[in-house]
Amino acid sequence: MGELFDVIIIGSGPAGLTAGVYTSRANLKTLMLAGEKWGGQLMLTTLVENYPGFAQGIQGPDLMYAMRQQAEKFGVMIRQENATEVNFATKPFEVNAYRGKSVIVATGAAFNWLNLPNEQRLIGRGVSSCATCDAAFFKNKKVVVVGGGDAAMEEALVLAKHAAEITIVHRRQEFRASKIMQDRVFAEPKIKIIWNAQVRDVLGESKVEGVVLTDGQTVKAEGMFVAVGHSPATKLFAGKLDLDEKSYLKRLGQKYKTMSNVDGVFISGDVHDHIYGQAVTAAGYGCEAALDAERWLAEGQS
Repeated sequence: MGELFDVIIIGSGPAGLTAGVYTSRANLKTLMLAGEKWGGQLMLTTLVENYPGFAQGIQGPDLMYAMRQQAEKFGVMIRQENATEVNFATKPFEVNAYRGKSVIVATGAAFNWLNLPNEQRLIGRGVSSCATCDAAFFKNKKVVVVGGGDAAMEEALVLAKHAAEITIVHRRQEFRASKIMQDRVFAEPKIKIIWNAQVRDVLGESKVEGVVLTDGQTVKAEGMFVAVGHSPATKLFAGKLDLDEKSYLKRLGQKYKTMSNVDGVFISGDVHDHIYGQAVTAAGYGCEAALDAERWLAEGQS
């Protein structure tokens, strides 16, 4: 095994990068496994208006680049690779080929898909989970957005800058999105809504041509954007760290609030938080985990 780190951080969203700022400023030798696609969900987000300190808002990727530069400035060693193996049964802990006295898990959550018969086949051919990435490909075209939360509203509003018509399909009679986001959607003339319906399948051979709803109705469209929530990125930790009934990691600490069921492994961000799911709360959780890890190491627990 290679060199020994004081802290290994798994994940590079707001939680992981904030944790890195705190651990590195505490003179703890910190390694971050950022993942091949670093930065978390904010890398797929356009304007962020509710992160403190930015009166005019800030683009999600710009915020993450700033956080990464700050972490690197203080000495976090960032490796853009996925964590594929963890061993918490021995100390020092092992993550891939690295050793750490402590570990902060900040792997976040990933997009959910609808698991339709033709969905995966048509990803990249009209099926997407990221309007920020793909909206420009749908200029003057008709698209469908599936979902009813803030993410779905965001997708629809981004698409409205490019597409000719956006149809939001939602399984209930009302959205669960914040009022301000709903108001923006209702005010956008390009957006129409189909209530109390679900998508049964996507139509098209080489590209999306439409969607079929559960009531048998067919909506013609050249794109379908899925925005139906997230699942925590915890598969790597199954059987090694305690999960709740929704597969989120559990924080079980008493003295150290963010501690998992394994002494020295701390939990941070959306990987455990299925209530708030905000960039600012994730950053706060990252701060908590870093301070706990610092105190745990200082008290000679490792």
